[in-house]
Amino acid sequence: MDDLARRLIEASELRGDFVLSSGRRSSVYFDKFRFLTRPDLLRELAQRVVAMLAPGTELVAAPEGAAMLLAAAVALEADLPIAVVRKEPKPYGTRALLEGAPPPGTVATLVEDVSTTGHQVRRAAAALQDAGVRVARIVLAIDRGGAAPLREAGFEVLAVVELAPTEGASP
Repeated sequence: MDDLARRLIEASELRGDFVLSSGRRSSVYFDKFRFLTRPDLLRELAQRVVAMLAPGTELVAAPEGAAMLLAAAVALEADLPIAVVRKEPKPYGTRALLEGAPPPGTVATLVEDVSTTGHQVRRAAAALQDAGVRVARIVLAIDRGGAAPLREAGFEVLAVVELAPTEGASP
């Protein structure tokens, strides 16, 4: 494990009894805000993710939520625009599911902070694809097992930190 990976884990790993966004219970939780809100870690993580962007990336995308912080930092480092995939279309104004209005054919790298099942990222990737955006790669800050189902769905996935998929988690 490299130094950045070790520091991300040290900053975010909590032990206890947690319910994950997937509904699974876990004795280990990675509080992404503990590294996404620290300029030193966020900057270094963004630089690492920039190095992992798919060739030809024209857009950095993220699911709505904390991953937007990472996407913004990556976009600033790479001087690229951002798209955000909402959990649901907003009920007012444009009623958009996809914010940032990337034109069809745009090549995107989708970033996520922590992924256990890949569900949220897969949903975001599908929304991007439905808008005609090509998801060339998915980059996870911490992979707790989400990369495997994403790869099975045909996506290229890289991770800054890879952990055992079931570490501390139970259905």
